Amino acid sequence: MKRSMYAGHVRSEHIGQELTLKGWVGRRRDLGGLIFIDLRDREGIMQLVINPEDTNADVVKNAEAIRSEYVIEVQGLVQERQQANNQLATGSVELKVTALTILNTSKTTPFEIKDAVEVGDETRLRYRYLDLRRPEMLENFKLRAKVTHSIRNYLDDLDFIDVETPMLTKSTPEGARDYLVPSRVSQGHFYALPQSPQITKQLLMNAGFDRYYQIVKCFRDEDLRGDRQPEFTQVDLETSFLSEQEIQDLVEGMIAKVMKDTKGVDVKLPFPRMAYDDAMNFYGSDKPDTRFDMLLQDLTSLVKGLDFKVFSEAQAVKAIVVKDKADQFSRKDIDKLTEFAKQFGAKGLAWVKKVNDSLTGPVAKFLTEVDNDLTEALQLVDNDLILFVADELAIANNTLGALRNRLAKELDLIDNNKFNFLWVVDWPMFEWSEEENRYMSAHHPFTLPTEESALELEGDLTKVRAVAYDIVLNGYELGGGSLRINQKDMQERMFKALGFTKEDANEQFGFLLEAMDYGFPPHGGLAIGLDRFVMLLAGKDNIREVIAFPKNNKASDPMTQAPSLVSDKQLDELSLQVESHD
Repeated sequence: MKRSMYAGHVRSEHIGQELTLKGWVGRRRDLGGLIFIDLRDREGIMQLVINPEDTNADVVKNAEAIRSEYVIEVQGLVQERQQANNQLATGSVELKVTALTILNTSKTTPFEIKDAVEVGDETRLRYRYLDLRRPEMLENFKLRAKVTHSIRNYLDDLDFIDVETPMLTKSTPEGARDYLVPSRVSQGHFYALPQSPQITKQLLMNAGFDRYYQIVKCFRDEDLRGDRQPEFTQVDLETSFLSEQEIQDLVEGMIAKVMKDTKGVDVKLPFPRMAYDDAMNFYGSDKPDTRFDMLLQDLTSLVKGLDFKVFSEAQAVKAIVVKDKADQFSRKDIDKLTEFAKQFGAKGLAWVKKVNDSLTGPVAKFLTEVDNDLTEALQLVDNDLILFVADELAIANNTLGALRNRLAKELDLIDNNKFNFLWVVDWPMFEWSEEENRYMSAHHPFTLPTEESALELEGDLTKVRAVAYDIVLNGYELGGGSLRINQKDMQERMFKALGFTKEDANEQFGFLLEAMDYGFPPHGGLAIGLDRFVMLLAGKDNIREVIAFPKNNKASDPMTQAPSLVSDKQLDELSLQVESHD
């Protein structure tokens, strides 16, 4: 029979109605001669009741046979529930069953289908289809659907055109590693799965589309962590003839609509803007979490003349102050923080405590002559803990930035009800790569340099700044964008600065350079990580919670066993051989 409605939608106004419901058995209880069944579907749980004394024998027989996760169809009469359950939306009603059909049986599941289940991640991924039955997981994907719906409505109303770009494209290895796809037709040649539709969306601007968007899958073969997956989804935008401020305003409006539509939150516009250098110097991160204080303090000048070489000879001496928490940290606790600091390249971690108006701790004796100045500079009071890193500036910033975030979580200093958006602007164009032993693009090689710094493309690359902007939410990079290069000579200069020969540039990007000969308009855009955005809105700390079928931290799928070996026949068709590395 046709289902009348979702089980989770039944309410008191349906009392007296005959309904047909379908779903999964959450649990069955035999109490005082009555059989109670929790029927679950995607919208919630509805209690079914069967009285053997006034119910068809076949119904009773089926009811006694069912187990958890059986799929059933029931017909019955909605009646008032004798003992209401205020924890359920359907808690004031129940269905008195008159017919029951078992549509399918189920083995005992490897874990209970309930929220807050204690089970390992690998098991959850191995049986992902069961994991997704849990109500909290379903809510994550309802939220994700609302987010994408809100985004599409907003951009459609602003005359953006939704365009699909290719999944099989040319490998342009400037950034993360590509996933390669061998071609059967052109043997020895490979497609690449796109890390981003960056170049194709720029070409759409050259085609005159003016405003493009796409909610698109992208692929990067990189090391994984909680907010990364090998395949991910981004909200991709590109516009023509807009300034960076206009693009940022447009994106702020989109974010504000999503927050209102999905969370009922009114965000304050415009978002704050922070220069990249300020973000690094005060927060130790290019994606600062502004929900709490504990800013990095520069003490290099103050300690320069001390008879303490660790401080006086360091390029930079910086510190953070953990306010009114010194008594919570033993020496063993600080030793753990020291080991954590070394993971970021720091040689060590110096510390003192403010106790009874005096500094105590391993390095306190070296700070005697600057005690008052240090107290004033850091505005110290009793029970403050001060953590120092003396090292290269970048190491000091990165280390203290990581410590700042760790301590805030451990000490519960973060208001998780806050949504702090901000723009990080005035980015450096290049960053040094130890692995590549050369400068690489901080964003990508199509980013427009500022007019005043463009001359340094043939000089000091550290002085080149980009017309780039990242949007940050609660310490996570939500997305990044920039104005793009639209003139051929500037793009060729950029490639040269990155170490490309003219031949290399033409080999990899010749089609883009050729397009720039045909009236390429000024343009710019942005991409937002959809998975990460939904993760934050859902209050989760891993994007696997909002991706239907994610990979584990080894980029494998425990459910399908991908990646897997393929047959010799398939390899032969592609003219490939696999070497053993045993």
